[in-house]
Amino acid sequence: MAKKIIVAGGGHGGIACAAQLAAAGYEVEVYEKHARDQMGYDWTDIFDPKSLRYAHLPMPARDKYEYKTNMTFIPPSGRTPVKQDVPESELEIKMERRDIYDLIITHAEKNGAKFFFSQAVTGAILAGDRVIGIETEKGQVFGDMVIDACGCESVLRASLPDVCGIQKHTNAFEKFYVYRAFYNRASEEEPEHPYKVYMLPNGRMGIGWVACEGDYSDLLIGEFEPFTVEEAEQKAAFFRKDNPVLGDKVLRGGYMVEIPVRQPLSIMVADGYAAIGDSAFMTVPIIGSGLADAFKASKMLAETIIADKSETYSAETLWPYQVKYYKALGAGMAPLALVKLLLAKITPAQLDYLFDNGILGADELTITADSTSLGSMLSFNPALLAKAKSLIKDKELTAMVLKLGKDIGRAAAVCATMPKVYGRYPVQRWAKGYDKLFRLKK
Repeated sequence: MAKKIIVAGGGHGGIACAAQLAAAGYEVEVYEKHARDQMGYDWTDIFDPKSLRYAHLPMPARDKYEYKTNMTFIPPSGRTPVKQDVPESELEIKMERRDIYDLIITHAEKNGAKFFFSQAVTGAILAGDRVIGIETEKGQVFGDMVIDACGCESVLRASLPDVCGIQKHTNAFEKFYVYRAFYNRASEEEPEHPYKVYMLPNGRMGIGWVACEGDYSDLLIGEFEPFTVEEAEQKAAFFRKDNPVLGDKVLRGGYMVEIPVRQPLSIMVADGYAAIGDSAFMTVPIIGSGLADAFKASKMLAETIIADKSETYSAETLWPYQVKYYKALGAGMAPLALVKLLLAKITPAQLDYLFDNGILGADELTITADSTSLGSMLSFNPALLAKAKSLIKDKELTAMVLKLGKDIGRAAAVCATMPKVYGRYPVQRWAKGYDKLFRLKK
């Protein structure tokens, strides 16, 4: 009799994993709070197309995607913009979110996965500290294992017992509150920089972008502190001053979401449980791009489940999934998480200094489809630290950069010492040391 795997929530990584497990003969059920035709935000997303092949997902039809435009990064003063130069072979693709979902859901259904839409997951069913099913709005569902794809503030993860050692909620500076909307195009004039990314816009702790997209303009505002849609409209006035193309009529989107911008979860598995995608914080720590990593993680998790010949799906037998993920992707996110913490402390004047003096130039701000820097704002490397040290005259900023270098070294060392075999005590002890690296200290 086939083992039953429950996917809680409709995250991209969970659905991709469901497709692979169903193809391997498992009974797979996916429970999602939204209706089928409401899956995905009403906007586009950017990701590495190679991640689809990695996860055994089909490429979309050619008319469903286009290649991303190079970004121009704007410092707080606006004085020294820096434009990327991404190699053509490393360009990411841009797709409608709902088309991405249609692609992966259709594929999973063809492989035999069953979907139950309009059924919100409300928590885990436990037998001691083992997850044996999920609570939904419409009743209980039992299975041999649960994959958590419920998102950044997963109700499933929050309902796990403390003894599992898994972080239940995000901390300060670990997620962005994001407003995004497509507005009418107010000017037919082609802007010099069609895709602008603003660093610490208007002195606010966060990012923003304005992209000229054919007959509309795309505005994103992301900050560490919560704000409302009404406040977002007020903030939009700042971007309109610099972008005459940005109109004032919302055509699509126009709402708030929460996106993790932090290091991956320090413990992703428990008995009968594994987190993936946003539920495991598998996003680039600076701007929250996470589709490619979630797709790649789906293959790692599916292979780990299939390899569990004991069919116990315990923390011990699922642990190789986390080890694989950190080796391939997660450890590379740690430096970016530390850069994000630096950006949470740096002043607009200090960031301007880095741009004006060429410390942050095209090489440092070039985004590639490389798995450990996809969507990041910094292709971070030790040479950048040496460059900064030699050019920075600001003593406070020099101290911050030097500390960043030391912290990156510590993070690499800690990631290298992750236990290769699961034991609750050594894993939780390692996780405490890992999490401590990313506590923001003023």
